[in-house]
Amino acid sequence: MEFLVGVLIVVVVLLLSIALHEVGHMVPAKRFGVRVSHYMVGFGPTLWSRTKGETEYGLKAIPLGGFVRLVGMYPPDEAVGNPPARTWIGRLARDARQASAEEIRPGEDHRAFYRLSTPKKLVVMLGGPVMNLLIAVVLMVVVLVGIGIPSGQSTTLESVSQCVIPADAPADRACTDGDEPAPGAAAGLRPGDTVVSYDGTAVESWEQLTDLIRATGGESVPVVVERDGQQVTLSVTPVVAERPVIGEDGGPVLDADGEMKTVPAGFLGVTAAQAIERQPWSEAPESVASATWQTIGVVATLPTKVADLARSTFAHEERDQNSIVGVVGIARFGGEIGAADLPFSVKIAGWLQMLAMLNVALFVFNLIPLPPLDGGHVAAALWEGVRRQVARLRGQPRPGPFDAAKLVPLAYTVFILLGAVGLLLVYADIVNPITI
Repeated sequence: MEFLVGVLIVVVVLLLSIALHEVGHMVPAKRFGVRVSHYMVGFGPTLWSRTKGETEYGLKAIPLGGFVRLVGMYPPDEAVGNPPARTWIGRLARDARQASAEEIRPGEDHRAFYRLSTPKKLVVMLGGPVMNLLIAVVLMVVVLVGIGIPSGQSTTLESVSQCVIPADAPADRACTDGDEPAPGAAAGLRPGDTVVSYDGTAVESWEQLTDLIRATGGESVPVVVERDGQQVTLSVTPVVAERPVIGEDGGPVLDADGEMKTVPAGFLGVTAAQAIERQPWSEAPESVASATWQTIGVVATLPTKVADLARSTFAHEERDQNSIVGVVGIARFGGEIGAADLPFSVKIAGWLQMLAMLNVALFVFNLIPLPPLDGGHVAAALWEGVRRQVARLRGQPRPGPFDAAKLVPLAYTVFILLGAVGLLLVYADIVNPITI
């Protein structure tokens, strides 16, 4: 059940991110007077829609994106000099211009997108990716400032063992009738207790408490814990047991034969809960900036990563844990977080942090300067602005709008490639998944 809840949370927040991305395009477009005929979340058949004002709002069946239809995206034939359509590329561009012109109502040519100035076009097209970046920052603020992140072991007990399990026993070994009772449980310690002092020494860290326990094997000592807001004094007698030698890295030390070194030491049979520490506000933008830079590196090597994914998937090789994942993999991560044996606040932080990184990925990916991505429209607007500025500096007449319809064949090609990569990701996430 927890797995399904995790999947549902991720899917819902992902759809909200997509919806807000499109809001980032729609709001400035309407502010600049462009008529927005459609606002849709998803692709394919329409599941629900409602027209309000001059815009139809709706939800479609395939939740893999969304779109807003801005009237007059491409300039009409006469605005770009009625170029001939001698090749199939020319015919595609002509058809795109004509379809765009048909959306413009009589007397509303001034409300067409192509009529906007370059700065306004940039604001409209960057609005979506910037919205994803803002979502990432907000989610990281909630995680880092509102919830906090694990910062080592606390002095609060996460679990209290019922028996003394040998140091070389498997981690999942259960207690047996022949095991010696654990002194912590015998003394009345409970999960959730916070150790205040041990043998008269104020406890400030788990490492300090561990050293105190190890040094008092076989001795009866007082321990003060905070339980339900009150201090409770107990008496514990740690047993002397063979315990692992812990190295500076926090892991067990091995001997020359690869066996774990042990020493006689006091043992209480308790484990620490993770300490959750809230971070300053400045950590959120720093974390998003770091994630953005890392994502740029991933996008820059995307063809290589896709090729590696295809090879490992179809050759039945082990998949790289740093491999790219698709919607199925992201949903799986959400389910695994939900099913993990973790405090609910930690699960919430995990979901939100993952979704923040997903919004960073949407921000970076949409800025790739290829149509139909937002970055392709940004590049077209910049090119139009550069042409006009060069003409102004040379004292030449102002050139007409850039014929962005020429990029339609490229947009179709990119769309097909992205669709193929999407199908590959779905297949790989099912047959050769990555787990957290």
